Amino acid sequence: MEKGYVQVYTGDGKGKTTAAFGLAIRAVCAGKKVFIGQFVKGMKYSETKIEDMIDNIVIKQFGEDCFINVEPTPHDIELAKQGFNEIVEILNSDEYDMVILDELNIATLYKLIEVDDVIEALKNRNPKIEVIITGRYADKKLIEYADLVTEMKEIKHYYRQGVEARDGIER
Repeated sequence: MEKGYVQVYTGDGKGKTTAAFGLAIRAVCAGKKVFIGQFVKGMKYSETKIEDMIDNIVIKQFGEDCFINVEPTPHDIELAKQGFNEIVEILNSDEYDMVILDELNIATLYKLIEVDDVIEALKNRNPKIEVIITGRYADKKLIEYADLVTEMKEIKHYYRQGVEARDGIER
């Protein structure tokens, strides 16, 4: 059995979710099954259509709306906790080869989910599952635990010149 690793994509630069979805495509093209859990997201972004177009990818959102820059509501917290409980079950199964936890770092930053609980779930997971975690502000404990950590650093972004998020590029 091939060992799965834990990868973290963090930092203030663009490309964390994009990198994770690229890995999902690569995995599916190699015959693997992928589960993508999106935390703190409830809006339908362009990438959420992928499960209708490509077999062996399942996407589930564990958020009502993207609450970044405002305080999470009790409902946001409940959705994240329910989602995390579902993720723990998936990590203990053999249904998927790759599990992507998109924006999980934001969920731990806002204490929707405790980072110690995340690390415990990772330690106890089916060892064949590759786990990809995205989001700014990765917790130091998670960085220490992970096998691969990439920090996306913004050097320059057209958003600073007033360019709004565009379908198919940023959303």
